[in-house]
Amino acid sequence: MSGRTERLFSYGTLRQANVQQKTFGRLLDGAPDALVGFKEEMVRITDPAVLATSGRLFHPIVVRSDRTDDQVKGTVFEISADELVAADLYEVSDYERVSAQLASGLTAWVYVKRA
Repeated sequence: MSGRTERLFSYGTLRQANVQQKTFGRLLDGAPDALVGFKEEMVRITDPAVLATSGRLFHPIVVRSDRTDDQVKGTVFEISADELVAADLYEVSDYERVSAQLASGLTAWVYVKRA
């Protein structure tokens, strides 16, 4: 991948092969990691395009807990800036993208529950 790369942490449907193919046009390589100080909830998806892509009515969503013993397991991916824009377009308005430090010490973008 040429150009600037971004790190994206996913704990949900962006880890699905079919979602990656539809959103990025390829399968992503990633490594296991965890988001510290967050807990997972579920959100009902109503966007028809996202429902068609993911095949799931409910998607996980994370909220800040500020408790270090709360961790959400997932995968950190290296993607291009253009792919990050594609991920923004995939996520519904319930989510916002923020920068967060992962258990590994890496910093990555992550979609969290919009405040």
